Amino acid sequence: MSEIDLTNDEKARYARHLILPQVGEMGQKKIKSASVLVVGAGGLGSPVLMYLAAAGIGKIGIIDDDKIELTNLQRQIIHSTSSIGELKTESAKKRINQINPEIIVEIFDTRLTIENAKEIINRYDVIVDGTDNFATRYTISDCCEILGKPWVFGSIHRFEGQVSVFNLNGSPNYRDLFPKAPPPELAPNCAEAGVLGVLPGIIGSFQANEVLKIILEMDGILDSELLLIDTQTMNIRKLRYNSNKEREKVTELSEEAISCALGLDEEQSLDVSDAKENMKEISPIEYVDKVKNGWKPFFLDVRREDEEKIVTLPNTNLRISHTEIPSRLEEIPSDQDIVIYCRSGARSAMVANFLKMSGNYPMEIYNLSGGIHLWASTVDSSIPRY
Repeated sequence: MSEIDLTNDEKARYARHLILPQVGEMGQKKIKSASVLVVGAGGLGSPVLMYLAAAGIGKIGIIDDDKIELTNLQRQIIHSTSSIGELKTESAKKRINQINPEIIVEIFDTRLTIENAKEIINRYDVIVDGTDNFATRYTISDCCEILGKPWVFGSIHRFEGQVSVFNLNGSPNYRDLFPKAPPPELAPNCAEAGVLGVLPGIIGSFQANEVLKIILEMDGILDSELLLIDTQTMNIRKLRYNSNKEREKVTELSEEAISCALGLDEEQSLDVSDAKENMKEISPIEYVDKVKNGWKPFFLDVRREDEEKIVTLPNTNLRISHTEIPSRLEEIPSDQDIVIYCRSGARSAMVANFLKMSGNYPMEIYNLSGGIHLWASTVDSSIPRY
């Protein structure tokens, strides 16, 4: 720590830190010497990156393979309208350099996977989870357990958020609290469930706060505690949890371990693969052309009711939320070809697989590939992409 020093400009920039007894000059030097990796430069990553940059973290890493879309800007405040189409990592780096040109920013334009996780994570002191999927989250958890790295968890859903710190000096890890991921219908991502725009800012700010507390070795860190916030009711509470003494510690990264946590055993994976081989897909353009030539399939929307209010595709015969399909099969005709759609094609693919595997539908079943998003890009650009 002795070789780290603060310039006069840095002393001016961080003056409000320096007068805090819990930080001071020594604490600011710790912040300057620290390195943090933020996985995801979206809703949660935005406030985390901006506040850590402003605080003076010496080196910040950003990993994300996504590009900025108009729908991101409601909550991903590190990006701007002029950045649409750019890689999120590039956009975030520009903004960080504007906030604080004194820090080092490293970017990785890729997804975090079991193949690259160790190499990337091992370069940083603290890891921050800004993801929206369980596969990446379990990869972070397992890799941090293997490498002995603390990481700050955050998640958001509509009006609610969660924050915790895992694997800090032997504290419990993510698998101790969440041995298995919930089924997709119980934990939809923002694109499927929606989210209040300010919520990622609130949760991300809490995450940045925990990062600084870890670096400064302060009391009150959220290890062994899960912070739960409901911004609609303003109910805030904490739940304590412990390590699972019976859980086998993670010693290597593997697809099998991740699949097990996600509830996909080998037999189930084969079933899904077989279903996908049997399932047919049709693009929006192909669908429109066939309908113009007299084809009359049953056009099924499997989105939620609130999504239906945003936009509905022409000639839709029925809307049933994908989670209600098993209990409403009698409403879906078995004597017509069926074309199924949703926002992006993921939920509709699940339903197409389910109907095909049920054996009750002898006619052709198609998944509308790309869903409403691809329809807006290739058929009718006037419909909203949400």
